[in-house]
Amino acid sequence: MSAQGRSGVRPTRIELLRLKKQEILAQRGHDLLQEKLDAMVVAFFDYRDAYLAQKRRVDEAYRSALIALSHAEMLAGTDTVDSVAFSSPPLPDIPPGFRLVMGVRVPSLPAGSLPVHERGYGLLGTPAAIDQASRMFEDLTRELIVLAEREGTVRRLSREIQKTRRRVNALERILLPRLRSTRKYIEMHLEEREREDQFRRKRIKHIKAESP
Repeated sequence: MSAQGRSGVRPTRIELLRLKKQEILAQRGHDLLQEKLDAMVVAFFDYRDAYLAQKRRVDEAYRSALIALSHAEMLAGTDTVDSVAFSSPPLPDIPPGFRLVMGVRVPSLPAGSLPVHERGYGLLGTPAAIDQASRMFEDLTRELIVLAEREGTVRRLSREIQKTRRRVNALERILLPRLRSTRKYIEMHLEEREREDQFRRKRIKHIKAESP
């Protein structure tokens, strides 16, 4: 019997009842955390797959945008493209938001409402290739925002999974075994005391029976 389960414990029936209730609560907590952990792992792999798919889309959009930019530079010249780029207004701040996934706060970024379509140059004075390159980089920006949101979701789910797994392991490998060990020690002690009491009663009865 493990000594850690017996230290400082009074082997009484009241203590046994208290330990049994504590063990039941700990087991329920373990089961709930295990269910949460299993669900989060499933959600993690779903979001990870979505993140990897989005990363591939970003890579493709980036290559396509670079090709369009090179085409615009060949038609309009590097100086014209640079001038158009510097005349474009900066991107607005993205208001950070959050949503819940399996009870975990993950980032929510409004890529669809980002007004990156506003440009600081006139369409009549520039070749269509520049406008095409601009649209492709705008699309790339939206795809990057989606990628950032999904990456943040994957990272936060991963951290929460690790934290929940540590709590499950602590219950499963430390607290529950300690409670069971202590409960068994008290049960054995009470059973031994009961056997001793029965032996004394039988002995007393036997002595009385032999008395004249």
